[in-house]
Amino acid sequence: MNKYNLFIALLLACGTAQAQLGQRIIVETDHTSLIMSVGKNGRVYQNYLGARLLNSADNMTLPQGREVYVGGGMEDSFQPAIRVTHADGDPSIELLFAKQSIERPTAGCTETIVTLKDPKHPITVKLHYQAFIKEDVIKSWTEIINGEKGEIVLNDYASSMLNFDAREYWLTQYHGDWAAEMKMQESKLTSGIKQIDSKLGTRAAMYQSPLFLLSLGKLSDETTGEVIVGTLAWTGNFRFHFETDQNNGLRVISGINPYASAYRLAAGKIFTTPAFIFTYSANGRGQASRNLHAWARDHDVMDGHKPRLVLLNNWETTFFNFDEQKLSGLFDDAVNLGVDLFLLDDGWFGNKYPRSNDKAGLGDWQPTKTKLPNGIGNLIKQAEAKGTKFGIWIEPEMVNPKSELYEKHPDWILRLPNRKEDEQRNQMVLDLANPKVADFVYQTMDDLITKNPGLAFIKWDCNRIMTNTWSPYLKDKQSNLYADYVLNLYQVFKRLRAKHPHLPIMLCSGGGARIDYEALKYFTEFWASDDTDPLERVYIQWGYSNFYPANVIASHVTSWGKQSLKFRTDVAMMGKLGYDIDVKKMTAEELTFSKQAIKNYKRLSDVIWYGDLYRLISPYQENRAVLMYVDSARSKGVLFNYNLNIRERETVNRVKLQGLDAAKRYKVEEINMMTGAKPILPDNGRVYTGDFLMKVGLDLNSWHLKALTSSIIEITAQ
Repeated sequence: MNKYNLFIALLLACGTAQAQLGQRIIVETDHTSLIMSVGKNGRVYQNYLGARLLNSADNMTLPQGREVYVGGGMEDSFQPAIRVTHADGDPSIELLFAKQSIERPTAGCTETIVTLKDPKHPITVKLHYQAFIKEDVIKSWTEIINGEKGEIVLNDYASSMLNFDAREYWLTQYHGDWAAEMKMQESKLTSGIKQIDSKLGTRAAMYQSPLFLLSLGKLSDETTGEVIVGTLAWTGNFRFHFETDQNNGLRVISGINPYASAYRLAAGKIFTTPAFIFTYSANGRGQASRNLHAWARDHDVMDGHKPRLVLLNNWETTFFNFDEQKLSGLFDDAVNLGVDLFLLDDGWFGNKYPRSNDKAGLGDWQPTKTKLPNGIGNLIKQAEAKGTKFGIWIEPEMVNPKSELYEKHPDWILRLPNRKEDEQRNQMVLDLANPKVADFVYQTMDDLITKNPGLAFIKWDCNRIMTNTWSPYLKDKQSNLYADYVLNLYQVFKRLRAKHPHLPIMLCSGGGARIDYEALKYFTEFWASDDTDPLERVYIQWGYSNFYPANVIASHVTSWGKQSLKFRTDVAMMGKLGYDIDVKKMTAEELTFSKQAIKNYKRLSDVIWYGDLYRLISPYQENRAVLMYVDSARSKGVLFNYNLNIRERETVNRVKLQGLDAAKRYKVEEINMMTGAKPILPDNGRVYTGDFLMKVGLDLNSWHLKALTSSIIEITAQ
């Protein structure tokens, strides 16, 4: 038994008996330590967060740091983690150590629970820290237990509070809009406050993404520097609070945005915050990303190690204009192309108000008889008879005013009672804070799946934010709305997955406005952006790759952009490949290329989906982007090379590969080539040592190559 396992065994044996002042609370993974201690005043302090100390005895000599979960209304001068108004009106809370316990919820994971109590009020706060040992990921959240006889108000209720002491702090954040997601910005944190937050309710990640990188001491890069990579597992309003104090100490608070959300918690009830998930790396961003990717596949994402389906979507081919006959022809296209699935997008529902555009039908989830007289089940049978699977799009949280649902249940809509309705995209948001409405959403989804056996895929969309937000159901508890909406949505997800555990479902929100790891427990992938121009997608998918494995980032070949079909395909293949293109408009050469590209993708998908990612050349630093995936045995790799705005005869350096075995020999060969094209490599198919490829590298950008061209290199151990 190693020292770590012995330490855990001793803690488990001791249970909660060690409530001594000065005791250490140790949360550790293979390479990271978070160490806390109980101070003389009974509060808990963070002593250390960083690379794991080799000598466990050193854990006991660390100096006391800053408090781990500061209560508001006391003597602290900065933003607290929690602020409470008690039943008697007292606005203060002090949290003192009561006990700690350690559990093993799953293999390879320990959960440390630190229980804190207020000495003046019967309020208990439990800090949970799950440590995923092999993946070097820590997941933290908080339980707040109201033991008072009356209702309390949670004015702030963070999931996590971390403290740092470094010479400098650099924040990497991602922002955007519809069709402009994941635009990276980097800035040095100076004295004072920096906040990243969302107040949108639904589509909560449209403007700001719920994730960040924090570099300590200097701005990190892919292979050097200390960095924290963090994200909040919450499908609603979030807030990251960065506060640098007068001594250059940094406090990072993560959790639900308390804006308009002072949560009223009834006596005897428990509020559980969403999880803040983070990893620490002393060796740059690349290692941090690989940590998160491994954790996601192993512990979070729905069926993280199971195959994904390559699909053909009809949207750009037909938009709303289709019928059974036209769809039947598209099934033939899917089979001819060689994909696994045909996905029917928006426009298949509504009868009193048929869905012929985006102005009607949302909420009336019955197939339009004039378009689909034989229903969805008949489409499934037709698709299967032709040799492909069938999937469908739905937007169950939304409603058009021009719908039967709206006419029957105007009280099911989020809207202010004394003001004009605010429509966006001609639609409104259903009140999922109301359990009856949540039941309707669940029943809609369950009926769609149950009544259509063989349905193989669902695209779950959510196309607008909350505005003029008021719930008829909540009445005098309107500040609970933003949180209760999300919590009830999770219950819908849980019920659906309990009955239909492995049906692939794509998480979509007008593009990449829902990308969090809590939702991804129930979804197999997310739609990264409605912008599928491959030049833009290089940047978008590059940003996502810092936080998410390739098998959850849906990336499709479409007609957006003026680049070649090869360039569009090569960009889409770095994620979870799909198509949204009119196959009949392809030339014979393009169709032949696409069929072979799909075969290549399926042959190499295990490396792309489950391999380790190495980002080699950033599009933010050069006019190109290069990345590669390597399998766990270091026997197979796939390298993606994109020339972006390369200028005529621009000089660029050789690319040094990463992640290979220096002692192995590798055949290096370009694939995904158009008929008659000349390989980018001067001696395509040559065998090199891993040592050479990592120290000397490959020349991937000869002077004759043009902007917006690409290559894919297969690397195979001999």
